[in-house]
Amino acid sequence: MDQGESFDAVADLYAEVRRGYPAALFDDLAALAGLGSEARVLEVGCGAGQATSDLAARATCVVALDPGPALIEQARRRVAASDVRFVVSRFEEFDPPAGKFDLVVSAQAWHWVDPAVGFAKAATALRPGGRIAIFGHVPMPPRDPIATAFKEAFDAHAPGVWGAPPPEAGYLPSGPFAQMIVQSGRFGPVTHRRYAWSWRLDPATFGRYLRTNSSYHFLSEAPRFALFDALAQAVRVHGGVYDSEWETHLYLARRL
Repeated sequence: MDQGESFDAVADLYAEVRRGYPAALFDDLAALAGLGSEARVLEVGCGAGQATSDLAARATCVVALDPGPALIEQARRRVAASDVRFVVSRFEEFDPPAGKFDLVVSAQAWHWVDPAVGFAKAATALRPGGRIAIFGHVPMPPRDPIATAFKEAFDAHAPGVWGAPPPEAGYLPSGPFAQMIVQSGRFGPVTHRRYAWSWRLDPATFGRYLRTNSSYHFLSEAPRFALFDALAQAVRVHGGVYDSEWETHLYLARRL
C-alpha cells in the first residue's frame, strides 16, 4: 500500500475528523469559475466527501473519483445528492469524456497525482474555457507553550523531525502548484486565494486526526502511536484544548 492509498485503511476516522473547506472558497469558485447550478464538475481524490457535498450543492452533476473503496463508501454516506457519481479509480487510470466538464477540482489530493498525466488529462476533460481548481489545508506552526511541549514529544519519539515543514506546506504560495499549472502549457494565469481559519481540538480528537495523517508513516507502529499519545497528552496538560491555526489555499486557472 502506498502513502496515497493508506487513507482507505482509516476511512472511518477520515470521515469523522477531517475538516471540510471554507464556504468562502466555494463562493469564490462560483464567482471566478462559473460554478453554478448548470456546472458539471470532475472531482479528483474526493476522500470521504469533505468537498463533494459543497460542490454538489452548486453544480448540476459531480463525478467524484478516489482510489479508496472505503473512502468512496464514506463519501456516499455523507453526500445525499443523487446527481453525484462516485468512481473508485486513480485519476491517472480514469478515462473522462473529452470536453464535458466545466471544472476539474482537487481538494487536498493533487499532490498524489502524477503531474505528467494529471494536467493534460484535466485539460482534455474540460470544455474550452473550463477551469482547474487545486486547493488544500496547511497547518500553521503552533505557538508556545504548546509548541515547546510538541517539540519535546517529537524529540522523544521522532528525533530530528520537529521544525521541518509539514507535507501540506506544498499548498502554500511558496509551493509548486501555481508554477506547475502554468508550466503544463495547458492553462492560463493562475488566480490564488487564501482562507485563514482555526480548529479547536481536544486531546481525543487531535489523536484521531493524527491517525489519518500519512506523513507519520515513516515511523513504525510503536513509535508512531507513542508520538500521537505524547502529543495528545501535551494538549491535555496545556489547558485541554489546542486552538490549531490553519490556512486553505486555492489555485485556479482557465483552460487555454
